[in-house]
Amino acid sequence: MHSDPLSDLLKVRLLVGYLGEIDQFGWWKTSFYQPASQAFLAPIFPRTGHVAKYHGVAEAARLVHDESLSVGSYHLFRLPEELEHDLHTAIAGTEDRTSQDASMHGKDGALEILRAIGEAFISPADGPISLGEIKELRTSHAIAQMAGIYAAAFQRGIKAFPYLSRA
Repeated sequence: MHSDPLSDLLKVRLLVGYLGEIDQFGWWKTSFYQPASQAFLAPIFPRTGHVAKYHGVAEAARLVHDESLSVGSYHLFRLPEELEHDLHTAIAGTEDRTSQDASMHGKDGALEILRAIGEAFISPADGPISLGEIKELRTSHAIAQMAGIYAAAFQRGIKAFPYLSRA
């Protein structure tokens, strides 16, 4: 990956969030990135519907991850407060909302993008996978590892949850 780690992290979170929805791989029971969701979001969030989608999917994914990981673990959808704030600011500040919509690529396209971002990961285990300490997340290498694990898990039809520990 050649962009900054925050941008990479946001992109991976958006792709995994979309791919985990019920109409793709069904890891969580949301449909925020389906075309019909715009009809119920637009009246309430006319200018920030993309932010509402992002937070809705992130919360659903956070709950699923939290059920599979130990308390105190960090993962793609539960990060330190300052990083969560930075991600919110990044998604809220985007002018081109369509570039933040992983669903525009479709299931196969989004999976291919996630695979391209990620490092090849051979046979991820079903369940939690430790990636070390949270300080590692500030590097594109850790984000690429995470993307590779998710891409391989979706492709194999299993649920893998990469996580990071507190320092």
